[in-house]
Amino acid sequence: MKKFLLLLLFCHVSSPVQHSLKFLLSGSSGVPNFPEIVVAATVDEVLIGDCDSNKKIVEPEQDWVKTFLENNPQQLGFYNHECFEVLPINFRAAMDNFKQRFNQSGEVPLVSLLQKSPSSPVSCHATGFYPDRAMMFWRKDGEELHEDVDLGEILPNHDGSFQMSVDLDLSSVPAGDWRRYDCVFHLSGVEDDIVTKLDKAEIRTNRENPSDRTIPITAAVAVLAVVLAAATGFIFYKKKKANLPPQSPDNNSELSEELNPENPDLHPSWFL
Repeated sequence: MKKFLLLLLFCHVSSPVQHSLKFLLSGSSGVPNFPEIVVAATVDEVLIGDCDSNKKIVEPEQDWVKTFLENNPQQLGFYNHECFEVLPINFRAAMDNFKQRFNQSGEVPLVSLLQKSPSSPVSCHATGFYPDRAMMFWRKDGEELHEDVDLGEILPNHDGSFQMSVDLDLSSVPAGDWRRYDCVFHLSGVEDDIVTKLDKAEIRTNRENPSDRTIPITAAVAVLAVVLAAATGFIFYKKKKANLPPQSPDNNSELSEELNPENPDLHPSWFL
């Protein structure tokens, strides 16, 4: 049976008896002290051999596999070539393609300055970076700050990239000293940091511009004035009507006749 499995594995001989041969490949990019490529081979879910890019050696996990490789050094050379030359090249190409397709090169995240209100801390926010090994901090005159600073967690985005932020409390900092501060974003494996100067003009906020409130406030005042004028006129009318002497039916008839538009003696200016 061992010889048959060897033939199945290395010579791809078919047989009416079905067995499963699997190669499991895992890869990583930019992870310190972790192999870039790890390959494991199993037959019927039993591990028979593996290799990784750090050890640079194919290791048989079964005695019969070890014996076969010792007796067939050319086959061992083939597996070494595949594990340590072919697979790393293909893996790097696949990773580059993946980063380009999902815009996750890890080198061009978006860094913004955010503030909720004039009394709130200023948040330096970075998003769209990959992988999640990043540092972010505030500096004053080129020195990293630790007081009045609140560093947030690295959080995932829906597209597989990441985001993070660090807040700076400026409540006791004069406006003239803001230019002395900047925010630094550093992504592991990337040589150049992203430095963002603290500039009030560059801060994004959801506060409403005071000029935007002028129109609705003016409109509200105008409506209120109209309502007050109408109420005042109505009260004045009610009081004046209450002070008029009662009129007889004849007087009412005469008044109706005077207001009749068909009266030739009535000047058109009465209707203005």
